[in-house]
Amino acid sequence: MSLKTDLTTPRVRKSAASLCGPSCQGLADFYREEFLKHHACLERQREYYSDVAISQAEEALARIMAQLEELCERDDACQMVGELLRKFDLVTKLSMWTDAGQLH
Repeated sequence: MSLKTDLTTPRVRKSAASLCGPSCQGLADFYREEFLKHHACLERQREYYSDVAISQAEEALARIMAQLEELCERDDACQMVGELLRKFDLVTKLSMWTDAGQLH
């Protein structure tokens, strides 16, 4: 499965940084926490994945985290970041753990 998403051609509003302000930071903080949950879940499952798979997932997470504020400035931020979270969920199955109340 590929976690790649086109992050090179963002659909950013004109002067999105000035329009977005603190609300974008709040959105970025929320999504950062969600990606950190996926990373923690991935760490707990490390023994079930190859070193290459873990490295690729961690590299993807690092790229996303580094670009999170920019992603949150996009007009389609919720859709884009939601899709990235769904792709990570296919790997970590985090939603299955949280739905069952097993992950704290």
